[in-house]
Amino acid sequence: MLVNSVSFFRSHWTVWTVLGVTHKQTNWKRLYLVYSLILNLSVTVWYPLHLGLTLFRNANLSDDILNLTTFATCLACSLKYALYAYNFEKVERIEELLGQLDRRVQRPEEKAIYSRLRTQLRNILYVFIGIYLPVGVFAEMAFLFQDERGLMYPGWFPFDWVNSSPSFYAAHVYQIVGIGFQLMQNYVSDCFPAVVLCLVSAHIQMLYVRFEHVGVDDAAGAEHQLEACITDHKRLLDLYQTIESFMSLPMLIQFAVTGLNICVSIAGFLFFVTEPMLRTYFFFYAMSMPLEIFPICYYGTDCEFWFGKLHYSAFSSNWTTQQRNFKKKLMLFVERSLKKSTALAGGMLRIHVDTFFSTVKFAYSLFTIIIRMRK
Repeated sequence: MLVNSVSFFRSHWTVWTVLGVTHKQTNWKRLYLVYSLILNLSVTVWYPLHLGLTLFRNANLSDDILNLTTFATCLACSLKYALYAYNFEKVERIEELLGQLDRRVQRPEEKAIYSRLRTQLRNILYVFIGIYLPVGVFAEMAFLFQDERGLMYPGWFPFDWVNSSPSFYAAHVYQIVGIGFQLMQNYVSDCFPAVVLCLVSAHIQMLYVRFEHVGVDDAAGAEHQLEACITDHKRLLDLYQTIESFMSLPMLIQFAVTGLNICVSIAGFLFFVTEPMLRTYFFFYAMSMPLEIFPICYYGTDCEFWFGKLHYSAFSSNWTTQQRNFKKKLMLFVERSLKKSTALAGGMLRIHVDTFFSTVKFAYSLFTIIIRMRK
């Protein structure tokens, strides 16, 4: 079985190319730069701005809530995408380290872990498709079944779309195309870190297997095997730190926006929105927000767990029959592996399942405040 972790990034590279990020990889650099500039000014910058200009200025409370949730999500999406684009060169470093780790996968036990990895990554993809598709579909259906002429999302345009049919359809086309690009930005911003963390977790498990076999099959070459495993550990730590720095600030933004949007969308669904399609939209929107951060938090926890178990694998090796020099190197590795490896969002919040539940609790606290204000 060919082990190629980078192959799991093909869909991400396709989306990055469409979004205008892959300047170094394209042959038509000037034309691509113009395309990227126009796209990002018209979508990344203007899309959240045109929503924000009508914030709390709509005709009814339902539109205000829809406007607020969409604006918060789109603003967060644009900020996350801009941060990822700014640090995009780190993707090459991530792929380089994964390639070095892939070349170390040889044993059947390790390849079995890689085989299970395919299923896990496919499930991650299904989760994100399941998040974005219903939200986009029901947003469009709420637009189609509305009683009066109105936009899919309340927003400001520099022309009269109310009294002009061509202007109205132009505004709608902009919003539906724009939200498509925003969903693609969200896909690479949320799915890529989850995929990389899943790969890191799998490679830690493969390293665990390699440590267990140090000195077992070839006692004479045990020290060389140990040094190779220690080098793999250093690469894993480098990979982990690289992905942490890549997603640190975007994840901090995501945690904050997720808590706010869960609260506001549930409040809108229960108390303020009466139209059936719009209520369905808010229901799926409220369900999608926690699912958006759960895979990243889950695999962040999984990486922390397996990093914390590596010292057990070291003592599962055939170390008792080895020379003093081998045992010294083994003890140095164990001391290093005992240091806790935790990814942090913004240097403050752990990218961990605990933070996921804290975010949900934060949304619940905001929701109780809204209930008390209604009373």
